[in-house]
Amino acid sequence: MATTSITTTYAGESAGKYISAALLSGNTIANGGLTIRPNVKFKEVVKRLELDGIVKDGSCDFADTSTLTLTERIIEPKELQVNLELCKKDFRSDWDAIQMGYSAFDNLPSSFQDYLISYVASKVAQKNENTIWQGADATDGEYAGFSELLAADAGAVAGQTITGIAGGVNAGNVVDELGKIVDAIPSALYGREDLHIYVSQNIFRAYKRSLGGFAAGGQGAAGVGSMGNNQDVNVLYFDGVKVFMANGLAANVAVSTTKDNLWFATGLLSDANEVKILDMSDLDGSQNVRVIMRYTAAVQYGVIEDIVTYGI
Repeated sequence: MATTSITTTYAGESAGKYISAALLSGNTIANGGLTIRPNVKFKEVVKRLELDGIVKDGSCDFADTSTLTLTERIIEPKELQVNLELCKKDFRSDWDAIQMGYSAFDNLPSSFQDYLISYVASKVAQKNENTIWQGADATDGEYAGFSELLAADAGAVAGQTITGIAGGVNAGNVVDELGKIVDAIPSALYGREDLHIYVSQNIFRAYKRSLGGFAAGGQGAAGVGSMGNNQDVNVLYFDGVKVFMANGLAANVAVSTTKDNLWFATGLLSDANEVKILDMSDLDGSQNVRVIMRYTAAVQYGVIEDIVTYGI
């Protein structure tokens, strides 16, 4: 029986769909934690305008009341790629024997390519989620994540750069530690609807557990709603600020700012996006299938003075 060979190139809308699954399925972006800036082919320059002392006492003469300062932030997506080789043999258990054929020369089911891309896209999404927060530009396959960018910014406000607690955050100290973050949020930001405290999984878990009953924390011995540890709360707030679990953040790390101050850029919708599936059986007689993806991605923030960091 001859082997069915499927070599496919996806471009345009199809490419956008698959790249979208890879880049936009991560926890932070999928849950609306960042502002997405698509169609950035090379780089994007965002202007920042500042005024000081804009209102002064009235007089008969025109007197310039303020100094205008114009600066810029640059976000430049980095080109990344996936070159992956998988063996069809490893996926036989996921497909009916009739679909793949009874011969040792497997037929490649038409749905296999969709499954394969979905599988690879989920892995890319997980990697991208981690890179958004912990990525190091010098590391192969990563771009500079927020932690690296923030740690290197000399303009960080001293009172808004909080050192993490020794030994890490737990249910017994999480209320105090989150309180430090909220206390450091600039007054101009507090109360804004899109203000978040982005926390690592262990901080989110600790806060949720603390709601189950720590009298000293004000929740009472039986916890919020007298539910004890049976807390069915997925959207949490602390002192009126939404607590956002960012899976890509390192343990015991948190960042507080507004959603519109954190950007994710990609050439997501550009025509250059392309996904290829190459069945190698007709080329080298193997059972291998290659997946080739190329995309661009980067993160950046706008105003460092509007950011509070914890543990960075």
